[in-house]
Amino acid sequence: MLGFFFGFNARLGRLQYFLASLGLGVGSAIVATMVVVALAAIPKMPGLVLGGTIVVLIALFLWANVMLQAMRFRDIGWDPVCVIPGWIAAMVLDYVVAGRFPDYALPGSHHGTWVGALINLGLSIALLFVPSGADDASSGGPSMTRTPPTWGRGSRVPATEARLARITGGDAGRGLY
Repeated sequence: MLGFFFGFNARLGRLQYFLASLGLGVGSAIVATMVVVALAAIPKMPGLVLGGTIVVLIALFLWANVMLQAMRFRDIGWDPVCVIPGWIAAMVLDYVVAGRFPDYALPGSHHGTWVGALINLGLSIALLFVPSGADDASSGGPSMTRTPPTWGRGSRVPATEARLARITGGDAGRGLY
């Protein structure tokens, strides 16, 4: 059940991912503007309340973005539990390398290297343009079963029956004619 809450078991196509990301970006800008204007209009509002509200909103919208990415990675056929932490680790390592070796850092006020920028660009392009890798929407991932053999006059045996027949050495209750 937590898999559905965190978005790891759902799938999202390319167009749905693009439109959801666009909607999330526009929605987050509108909600953040409304909250800042509403809280700034209240007299004698401590800055901590405004700052805390903004931090909570940023956390919620970042979590929604990670859920969208996880659903898209699942649709591609990659495991989001491995890809997303790897992406985060690469960006943290990139930040550390850029801080430790400023010669490798991007020019300007960026806190990363060209390698990190290329990794980020590559994964963003993969999210937008790699086609779905899943053949069977009912399974938890891409279909790993081979095409079942043809029995008789072109009738196809389902993959579960073909597996059962292979294990038991029989024909799984089907005639060969």
